[in-house]
Amino acid sequence: MPGADEVIFLPLGGCSRIGMNMALYGHAGKWLIVDAGVAFMGDEAPGIDAVMADPSFIEERMADVVGLVVTHAHEDHIGAIHHLWPRLSCPIHASPFASHVIRERLKETGRLRDVTLRTFQIGDTVDLNPFRVQSIAVTHSIPEPMALAIRTAAGTVLHTGDWKFDPDPLLGRTTDVAALRRLGDEGVLAMTCDSTNADVEGSTGSEASARAGLMAAFAGRTGAIAVTGFASNVARMKAVAQAAAAHDRKVVLAGRSMLRMEKAARACGYLDDLPPFMGVQEASWTDRRNLVLLCTGSQGEERAALSRIARNDHRDLWLQRGDTAIFSARAIPGNEEGIGAVQDHLRAMGVEVVTPADMPVHVSGHPKRDDLRRMYELVRPRFAVPVHGTIAHLEAHARLARSCGVERALVIEDGDVVRLAAEGTAVAGRVEPKRLAHDGRNLLAWDDSMLETADLLAA
Repeated sequence: MPGADEVIFLPLGGCSRIGMNMALYGHAGKWLIVDAGVAFMGDEAPGIDAVMADPSFIEERMADVVGLVVTHAHEDHIGAIHHLWPRLSCPIHASPFASHVIRERLKETGRLRDVTLRTFQIGDTVDLNPFRVQSIAVTHSIPEPMALAIRTAAGTVLHTGDWKFDPDPLLGRTTDVAALRRLGDEGVLAMTCDSTNADVEGSTGSEASARAGLMAAFAGRTGAIAVTGFASNVARMKAVAQAAAAHDRKVVLAGRSMLRMEKAARACGYLDDLPPFMGVQEASWTDRRNLVLLCTGSQGEERAALSRIARNDHRDLWLQRGDTAIFSARAIPGNEEGIGAVQDHLRAMGVEVVTPADMPVHVSGHPKRDDLRRMYELVRPRFAVPVHGTIAHLEAHARLARSCGVERALVIEDGDVVRLAAEGTAVAGRVEPKRLAHDGRNLLAWDDSMLETADLLAA
């Protein structure tokens, strides 16, 4: 039972690998959930679509849960919600864009009526006694990302979510630097902060530079152009459309998640200045010199649009010799083999493959080391708890945080119970971090034999 003189931080996911984010904050006998996401397994575990935190620990305490607050609409932060209801029977609080995405997913699974979904604007404060949660605008690779200033009687914790400093994000607001500075002036007990690029020197680039890279990559192409990236990156979707228009081309969206994100973006007004994308049937007879395919499949997913096109397995769309495929995304660790296989298929067809190593067609959505230093200068937390990364990422982040003057930086794993307080901040216990796996139909208790099966198949 968390006390009134402390904030308990307990990550059920997000501190042992990238993805599967689910964090618990406890104070004065109550609990707050932040995010409930999945991790995608790929070839690591054949037959398993996604893995998520088992909510058993907090499920047993639902009477004391005041709500779930969503930082943004990426699958590694919201992808478990429709799987875990009604086990997590508390109100969900999210921005308009995240609310739209969550609502559509709940509709698909027939659970929308079971969930109380409350929408708030970035900058608002949500009172969830004994927590007051202030949302602060940040930039990332999806609309409406936010950091959460979680205020309690024991002190304020800043949960950054996924973020970067982008002066020209192409859509949405820039990071609210003034709000972060004011928070630092007020005093911050601890910061739980994104570690994805904590081992990479420099500063993360702007979406505007990725748009410029796409403009250059489109120049001089005479065949069709396929672009693949993360479907949730609506700014990149807009950049592809603008690059296409500048080169007298039209865009067709290929892939369910791409269409789902376009629907959410248009509902929230983020694509008001773009005409509708062409349909698949129109694209099938459009002159290839005027065609851009914006596809899912940047991570080599077998059933994604680009993978099917590369195998000549798509009913309506195809690529051929003289066409170009642009990978406007980085490879998530573990996906390199699948991505390489798709690229090999494309090259065998005579398609030119362009990656971020060839041209600047992608920028990350996460902070590099200079960005982290700037965040610490603004917020000045007493304690640092790196999250969102592997142990190597968290350790690199902790070393940097100490160099920025924090009193203590804790490197933790999923299941560690962290006590944050004026006196006695430390890892105070541990909960076994159980997992659930989704096989496309059912939720299963995660078993390490699922990985062992993958090893046997690879042998």
